[in-house]
Amino acid sequence: MTADQILTVEQMRKAEQALIDAGSSVDTLMQIAGRGAADWVWRMAGNGRVTVLCGPGNNGGDGYVIAEAIRERGGEAVVVAASEPKTDAARNARAAFGGEVLGLDASLHGEVFVDCLFGSGLTRPLAEDHLSLLNRLALRHRHRVAVDLPSGVQSDSGMLLNDGLPPHDLTIALGAWKFAHVLMPAAAISGELRLVEIGVGTVEGAARMIARPRIAAPLPAAHKYTRGLLAVVAGTMPGAVLLACEAAQGAGAGYVKLFAQQRPPNAPFDLVVDTGALADVLTDDRNTAILCGPGLGRDGPAREKLAIALADPVPVVLDADALVLLGPRQLAERRAATIATPHEGELVRLESAFDCEGSGSKVERAKALAQASGMIVVAKGPDTVIAAPDGRIACAPRASPWLSTAGTGDVLAGTIASRVATGVPAFEAACEGVWLHGEAARHCPPVFAASHLASRVPNALAACL
Repeated sequence: MTADQILTVEQMRKAEQALIDAGSSVDTLMQIAGRGAADWVWRMAGNGRVTVLCGPGNNGGDGYVIAEAIRERGGEAVVVAASEPKTDAARNARAAFGGEVLGLDASLHGEVFVDCLFGSGLTRPLAEDHLSLLNRLALRHRHRVAVDLPSGVQSDSGMLLNDGLPPHDLTIALGAWKFAHVLMPAAAISGELRLVEIGVGTVEGAARMIARPRIAAPLPAAHKYTRGLLAVVAGTMPGAVLLACEAAQGAGAGYVKLFAQQRPPNAPFDLVVDTGALADVLTDDRNTAILCGPGLGRDGPAREKLAIALADPVPVVLDADALVLLGPRQLAERRAATIATPHEGELVRLESAFDCEGSGSKVERAKALAQASGMIVVAKGPDTVIAAPDGRIACAPRASPWLSTAGTGDVLAGTIASRVATGVPAFEAACEGVWLHGEAARHCPPVFAASHLASRVPNALAACL
C-alpha cells in the first residue's frame, strides 16, 4: 500500500519527479491535488464564502486550483495573494482562476479559510506581514483548512518556525503523509487529517502511518496455548502490573500468567498468579512472550527479575522501571526481539545508557536508539514513533489527549505484549498494540482512568475482526 506512506521533503520531491518522468506534468499534478482538496473544502463550506490565501510557490498554485474548483461548482471563492506566483505552474493556475484576487490588505469574513501560503518545503520563519495576514484571515472565518501543511511548520521535524501560528480544523495532505502530520508540536495545530492521493508510487524505506490492523479470529481448533502464553513479571507495585494484565487479556493472548511472590489482593479471579520461584517458572517452554517493568521497582530484586526475564529466549516487552534499570550489558546475549516502550523521560535515560546523542526529531531519536540497542523502540507520548533496528519507522495518528493520565502506559505495554504473545512479529505487534491503545481510548468517555481504558481494549480489538 502507498496510502500509509510518510515521506520526507526529499522523498516527496523525488516521488513527484518520478511521476513527471513517467509522463505527467507539474500542472497536471497540481490539478489533481487541488481539485481533490477542493472536495473537502466544499463539504465544509456549504453555501458560505471560501477565502484562499495563496503564496508564491506551488502550494499557492494548489490554492488557485481549489478556488476555481469551488467557483465552478457555484460556490463563492476569493483568493488573497500574499505575493505574485513565482513558478510556471502557479502562474498557470492563477491565470485559469476566474474569480477575484485581493492583496495583502484584504480583510474578509467567511465560512472557510484555506491556508495555501507555504507548503512542505518551508525552512525559515514566516515574514511578519505574512504571519499577520495568516492570523487575521484565520480569525475571521468559522473553519480553517491547511493544504498539505499549516504554514510556518517544518515538514520533516514537526517543529513550528513561528510562535502564534493559528490552529486548523482540517489539514489536507497532498500525495503522501508528512512527518509534521504526526509529530508534535505541528500535529497539535493540524486538526483532523485527510489525504489526497496523486499517484505517488511506493517509496523504498518510507516510514508509514499506523492504520487499523487486520486481526483474525482464533482457528476452530485453537486452545489457550496456541493463542499464546504471556508471562508477566510482578514487582513492588501491583496496581500497574494488574492494569497491564487486564489489557493483555483483552488484546488476544490466550493465557496471561502473572508471576508474583503472592497473589495481589485485588487480582481478578480469572487471572492466573504463579507464586513459585521466578527462575523456575520462567523456564516454561510454553511462554511465547514476557512483559517486565510495570510496577517492577528499582531495587536489587527488581534487577534480578529483569535479568531473568531477559534470559528467556522469547520476545520481551520492557516498560517503566525496567527501562530505568536497563543497560547494554543486559542485552548483550539477547537473540529474541526486545521491545522498549519509553515515555520522554525514559527515552532520555535510554539514550544516555546506550550512548546516543539524543538530538534531532523524535523520529531520528527513536531510530538512533533502536539501532544502538537492537531493540524495537516505541517512543510513546502525544506523538508516538515506533523504530526498528533495521530502520523501519511507523508513526501513530494523533490519539485522544485524555490518554495523558497515570497508568495508560501500563495498558499500552500489556496490549503490545499480548499481540507479541499471539505470534505477531515484534515490530508489527508494536504497531498493532499502539493502534488498539488509541482505539480503546475512543471507546472511553472523555474523562477516564487507566482501568477504564484497559476494559475497552476488547472493544478496540473487535473493531479489527
